[in-house]
Amino acid sequence: MVIVAGQIFIDATQRARYLANCVGVVEQARRAPGCLDFSLSADLIDPTRINIFERWETQEAVNAFRGSGPSEEQDAAMLAASVAEYDVADIRSLT
Repeated sequence: MVIVAGQIFIDATQRARYLANCVGVVEQARRAPGCLDFSLSADLIDPTRINIFERWETQEAVNAFRGSGPSEEQDAAMLAASVAEYDVADIRSLT
């Protein structure tokens, strides 16, 4: 399993618009082969931060979906980003 997690930072006045423009990407990701979860969400404390969380069955599934990455418009809106991929070897359910 691969987890992609981190945050991107957007001008606070543009965050709601940015997230609204990402609805289609989230819908597409959740339908993609190998996607177990995909979420972009507004941070509850920092008005410039968008949290990213993705779970994928394999690295190949991530690569197939990712393609060329964010659109030019999305990339231009990002002030900063800190996102990483994690290879997960074991899972323990907490519920």
